[in-house]
Formats: sequence, structure tokens, C-alpha cells
Amino acid sequence: MTNSTEINAAAEALKKGGLVAFPTETVYGLGADATSDTAVAKLFAAKGRPSFNPLISHVHAAEAAFALGEFSAEAKNLVAAFWPGPLTVVVPRAAGCPVSLLASAGLSSIALRVPNHPLTLELLRAVDRPVVAPSANLSGRVSPTTAAHVKRGLGKKVAVILDGGPCTVGVESTVVSFMNERATLLRPGGLSRGDIEKVLGHALEIEVDSAQPHSPGQMESHYAPHAFLRLDATSPHKGESYLGFGAHDHGPYTLSARGDVIEAAANLFRLLHELDGLGVKTIAVAPIPHDGVGEAINDRLRRAAAPRPKT
Repeated sequence: MTNSTEINAAAEALKKGGLVAFPTETVYGLGADATSDTAVAKLFAAKGRPSFNPLISHVHAAEAAFALGEFSAEAKNLVAAFWPGPLTVVVPRAAGCPVSLLASAGLSSIALRVPNHPLTLELLRAVDRPVVAPSANLSGRVSPTTAAHVKRGLGKKVAVILDGGPCTVGVESTVVSFMNERATLLRPGGLSRGDIEKVLGHALEIEVDSAQPHSPGQMESHYAPHAFLRLDATSPHKGESYLGFGAHDHGPYTLSARGDVIEAAANLFRLLHELDGLGVKTIAVAPIPHDGVGEAINDRLRRAAAPRPKT
């Protein structure tokens, strides 16, 4: 586990334009100084991430976010309920916002989050500037939920890897946009749609897929292991490994033996990493309920199973 000396070293590395991996409650992030065009460009290069795919800026408190974006009363009400936590909001950039336009993919919006992890909040306070942090893995691959996943995927591309143990939520943050008249769900995640709608007092609009991503996680092929995925499988075909949900007799791998979607979310990326490490060609994945955080699990699986871009 990480101590204050390592956190201070990570903060100095960020200030000097380096890349730092750190834990959040959702997944491990690959951080760079959001105010530096050069640092943001280095991050895109390290991940092999398309520069038209915007990034989330992480800050230590809501007040810091309010200085970077224009928050409506409804947006402020939502973050008051769920920050720190697995919620990202997309709002108009504030006048004089110091975050690199490269981080926003040239858009007039900015994506902001206050993560709920004590180590990372300490790091963000020490840096005292916004830090962009997509998942700490090569673009399009399975998100990391342990420091070991980061080291295996990115290795020497990262100046410092802070180890905060396994991530508790296990899927990325839910992204809600306030760029239009109605709050819009851009990406399901670790905070359920139902919980958000209870606070808002109305249903979220749903973003239809577009060629221009407005938030991270909207690429059609994303979160993919090297193995191919076959979804909604009640049993494996010959030669496939099976990733179950609930009790089953098709091998040792299950997202949740008791059929709990919250436990399944926490285990999803870890088990995809584990099965990938065995060199399997195809992973057959059991049907997952769409209730609550199950919506986010199904979103990640659909994108992981999508046709891969040609390289």
C-alpha cells in the first residue's frame, strides 16, 4: 500500500508533466496535469487513445469543479448528493478554464469528477490542479482494477503507480451531461440511473450513439480483452471459457455466485484480465440483469464484444 512519501512523489511527477497511475473507487486512472497541453498529449500517446475522445478532469472537491465549469442548479444538486463518488458531470467550460482544450477534444464542454478514494483525494490536494485520468490501460482494452493490472498493461510508460488495493466499484463512473435543457445519460456506470433520477426528480434523457464522443466510454469498441466475447450465453461452446452469473456448473469463473450485480461489477474487469491471462480465445458470458449497476455491466460487455477496429 502507498504512503505519504509516495503520494508526494506522485504529485511532483504530475507537476513536472509526468504520468501517474492511481486508484479510484471505480477503476485505476492514468493521470496527467490537465492544464498542460504537453502532458495531456503524452497521456494520449501512452494509451494509444484517439485525440477526439475527451477526458475527465478529476478534482478534490466540488468547489474546485465549480471554478472549471458552469453548473446549473440541477447539476449542483446532483453532485451535492453523490460527490465524492462514481459520478461524472459534463457541463459548459467556464470562462478562463485552464484545462487543456485537448483534454476536452476541442469541445465547449468539460467532464468533471470528485473520486471517492482517500489516497487519490490526498494526491489531488497535493497537486492542487485538475488531473485528467482515463483508465490506466491501453486504449480499448480491459480497465484495470489493481495496481498489478496497470503495471502489466502500461509498465514503464508510467512514472509512478500508486497502489491503493483493489477497486471497490469496479466499473467506471456514470456520466451525466447538462449541456442541453434536460440532463442526459451519456454512459451508465457505478452509480445507477435510478439513484440519479430520484435526486433529479425526473427521468434522464438517453444519448444516442454518435460519431463524435461527448464523454469517455462512448467508443463502440471499448473495454475489450484480447479474447473474443460471446454474450448472453447460457452455456459454453466447445473450446470456450465460461464467465457465469449466479450458480452454474460450467467451470470456476462467476461474476457473482449469489447473483448480485454490485458484486458482479466489482469482479468484471478482474475476471476478464484473469481469463485473458490464460490465453483463452473466446469467453462466453452469462446473461446479466439490466437492473441498477447491471446496466453499466451490460454496456461494458456490449462494447467489449463489438467488432474491433482494424490496425
